[in-house]
Amino acid sequence: MVHTPLTLTVNNAAQALENGLRAIAEGQAEIDLGALAAVDSAAVATLLAWQRAAAASGRTLRLRNLPPNLRGLIELYGVAELLPASD
Repeated sequence: MVHTPLTLTVNNAAQALENGLRAIAEGQAEIDLGALAAVDSAAVATLLAWQRAAAASGRTLRLRNLPPNLRGLIELYGVAELLPASD
């Protein structure tokens, strides 16, 4: 299972995206988001890109332990159905 850093914002989204895509390409199917303390819209974009990559590989990506601030952004942007949590 992949674990995210403490923050997933525009400041580190490119690196987080790359790390997640690499893990997905290696067969990872779960990402633990429980450590996230600070997020912004870049976090939502990163999660969507990870989901697209997993789907393109014929896999389902499970997002675990979404923090409330990230859930709020996902709902605000209307993409909850694209990013189902597997808590």
